Amino acid sequence: MSELGRVLIGIGIVLIVIGVAFLVLGRLPWLGRLPGDILIERDDVRVFIPLGTMLLISLLLTLIANLLARLWR
Repeated sequence: MSELGRVLIGIGIVLIVIGVAFLVLGRLPWLGRLPGDILIERDDVRVFIPLGTMLLISLLLTLIANLLARLWR
């Protein structure tokens, strides 16, 4: 039972970190307007493909995951 409790606490901490990240990232005006982000606007259609933003977030998450993996070794 204690194992399940630890897993639930871990999931809760991860959800809190994700929630705080959404609050902080929503206030950054340059996020979503990076070079490489594609915006196509036509008469009634607007398509936004955030390639640059996705690459930046992927790079940051990879660095964080690698740092955590090195700390747990």
